[in-house]
Formats: sequence, C-alpha cells, structure tokens
Amino acid sequence: MLDLFRLNSLLLTAGDRLVARLGLTSARWQILGAIVAADRPQPVAWLARNLGANRQNVQRIINDLHKEGLVAFEANPHHRRAQLVVLTDKGRQTFDAAMRLQAPWINSRSDGLLVKDIETVHL
Repeated sequence: MLDLFRLNSLLLTAGDRLVARLGLTSARWQILGAIVAADRPQPVAWLARNLGANRQNVQRIINDLHKEGLVAFEANPHHRRAQLVVLTDKGRQTFDAAMRLQAPWINSRSDGLLVKDIETVHL
C-alpha cells in the first residue's frame, strides 16, 4: 500500500507540473475530466461520488474553476439547490490542451508496458 501511496503522490506532482502553465493542478484537471466523462451535466455531489472524493473539496475546486470561467452552473430540473456543472468553451479548450500535453508524456512512460498489464489496474 505504501508503494501505491507513493506512486499516487508522484503522479499528482508530475500532473501538477505538466499542466501548471494552463493554470491547472492535478485536482482541477481531474474534476474537468470527470465533467467531460459524465454522460450528462451533474451536480457537485454526483461528481464527487464518481471521483470517490469529498464533496466539500470538489465544491471548493469547482467554485475556483467557475471564478476562472472554466465551468458554469445550470439549473437542475430535479433539485432546486443542486445546480448542474458544465464546462464552458474555455474549460473545454483548457481540458483539451491538458490532454494534448499528457499524451506524449504518458506514452513515453508506458513504453514497454503490455496493454493487459495496464488493464489489470483499471477498475
């Protein structure tokens, strides 16, 4: 377990460095990714659940992303207070730029790994 914790820390640090010039951190990038991966706009609580994260932490980051114009809130027809979170055009462009940066980075680090080995760690 300690090795997994260390690996996670190393990945987060590397992610922070990779996307810093985009104004992102690994946490912000992860939340943008969760919004993109959702099949429809979701409230903060659902995004947090999907990430296995604390709702309050996700809310704080989403509020920061909103202040920077990367996400917007839409009315939720199913719940008056739990607004839906959506990417803005700027948010989509920033997320896409992060993904373009990560592709060569991850490809260089996964060289020699077999697809079946990578699939083993995918939940």
